[in-house]
Amino acid sequence: MARGGGLWLRSRFLARIPGARSCHSIVWVSAEPRRIHTCTSIGERVRSMRKLFLVCLVLLLATQVFAQVQGAYIESRSADIYTGQCFANGETGLVGDQAILGWSIEQGKWDGVALDGLGVVGVVKARATLGDPYGDPYPAKSVLIVDDRANAAQRKALVSFARHMGGRLFEDVVEVKHALVEVALSPNHHGPALLRAGNFATVLTRSLNEHDHLCGNEITFYPPLTATSHAMPAVAVTDRYSGGALGVSWESHGRRSAFVGTFDAGAVTMAATYEPTSQSGGH
Repeated sequence: MARGGGLWLRSRFLARIPGARSCHSIVWVSAEPRRIHTCTSIGERVRSMRKLFLVCLVLLLATQVFAQVQGAYIESRSADIYTGQCFANGETGLVGDQAILGWSIEQGKWDGVALDGLGVVGVVKARATLGDPYGDPYPAKSVLIVDDRANAAQRKALVSFARHMGGRLFEDVVEVKHALVEVALSPNHHGPALLRAGNFATVLTRSLNEHDHLCGNEITFYPPLTATSHAMPAVAVTDRYSGGALGVSWESHGRRSAFVGTFDAGAVTMAATYEPTSQSGGH
């Protein structure tokens, strides 16, 4: 159809007409070469989409490098996690409101800061049994113990990492301490392990054995408190915290209350802005 010195054609004829421009399914071929059209050529659209795709791909790859951390994980709490239903019901509401969580970073960056070889420990005092689906352990108070081998930027990144991994467990961090954080696991990442954060916190574990089956119906009743790539229940030979900031200290022995395993965390995070009171030493 001719109109105003030009010609409207359907887009199926586009490939046959040099210089044709497309607006949705209609093609406008102008008889006036100097006339400016508002429609965009298919070639320009394809180039724009390619650019957008490349930008998205670069951003995606950048975030993967930005925050990808791997290492060992140890957890212990004041209630059996490997137990039977009857034992778990007997402890609910009475114990299980205390926990120690430790991460030893083998390699990776967080908030753009390299954390290879460093560790961080979180100690939690909750309102109720952690993991109980019928209780409400929040808000919980917590203390973070940051590896004293870390520099200022690494300490800030370790706090950010722990708060990300712990979620609501570390919403109310009442104190950040600095001490040497040591973690030792067996080559298969379960069973015997040691977590020590200066003189503040210690978790020593061993593998479960036949003597740890008390009722015969034991299962891993509670999952780990944070995300892990692999975790196995273990016996906490020693579970100890002494720090004062939580208003309570504890020491227990021989509980089926620990997890030993690994983690692989990747996420985009904002740097922590919380600046709680610090305490150095303890080793």
